[in-house]
Amino acid sequence: MTGLIGTSYELYQFKKIEKVNRQLLSGQVLDMETYPFHQKYSDAYQQAKSGNYKHAIQGFGQLMEPPKKDQENQFEIDKKLKSQIHFNIANNLFRSGLQRLVNEDGELQEEAKFNYLQAKASYEQALKLDPYSKASKFNLSLLLSIIPKNIKTVAQDPSGMEISNLPQGLP
Repeated sequence: MTGLIGTSYELYQFKKIEKVNRQLLSGQVLDMETYPFHQKYSDAYQQAKSGNYKHAIQGFGQLMEPPKKDQENQFEIDKKLKSQIHFNIANNLFRSGLQRLVNEDGELQEEAKFNYLQAKASYEQALKLDPYSKASKFNLSLLLSIIPKNIKTVAQDPSGMEISNLPQGLP
C-alpha cells in the first residue's frame, strides 16, 4: 500500500513538472506561485526575446539574489545554473550594446562601451562557474573581436541618478 501511495505521489510530481516544462518550452510566462524562480526566469527570458534588454538584465539579476528569510525552502541554484544566468545577462548586455553602436563621429557610444565591458565580465563569470561552456566561450570571443582593444569608459552611476547640480573643481 505504501509503495502504491509513493508511486502515485511521484507520478503526480512528474506530471506537474512536465506541465511547467511544456509552458517554459512554449515561451509562456509562468503564473504559478509554486515556482517563483521559474516564473522570474521565464519572465526575464520573454523580456529579452521581445528586445527589452534592460528589464531582462534586471530580471536575470534578481535570480542571483539570495532568498528572503520567509522563502528559505526556495529553489536552489547550482553553479551550472548560475553560469547560465550570467550567460543570459551577458547576452542581453551584448545585444543592448549593439543597439547603441556609434556616435556621429564614428566612435562607440559610452553606454555601448559600458555594456560591452559588463558583458565581458559576465561571460568571464559564467566561464568561472562552468569552464566547459562552449556557448560562453564562443560569445566571449565574438565580443572580444568586436570591441576595440583599448576600450575605456566613463564609470556610470548604476542608480541612474544625475548629480549635475554638484559643484565641480575647487571654489
